[in-house]
Amino acid sequence: MDTMAAHALGKAARARGAALMVFDWDKAARLIRERGAQEASAGLNSDWEWTGGEILTGGEPAPREDCHAYLASLWVIPEIEIDGELMDCWCHHDEWDAYTVWPESALAILRA
Repeated sequence: MDTMAAHALGKAARARGAALMVFDWDKAARLIRERGAQEASAGLNSDWEWTGGEILTGGEPAPREDCHAYLASLWVIPEIEIDGELMDCWCHHDEWDAYTVWPESALAILRA
């Protein structure tokens, strides 16, 4: 998506009072555990080229410095990809934003 289109979509979403959708790290951790995933990525629907990135490699959370995903939007849904399957994976969270990477709550779920 080009910058001008993204700006217009953001402006329209703010005008209608849209709430920020952030990647749901806790749900992602549960999905990863349930599926025994060794690899997982996250990104924004229809914009993975610019927003996607690995969040789990070799069964371990990607370190903050290696996680380049941008995972929040007013109009595009954050997703997780596990074993080639894309799933919606978002929530409204006051403490998480586009740059949140593996908060303690998600790490606890992942390692339980």
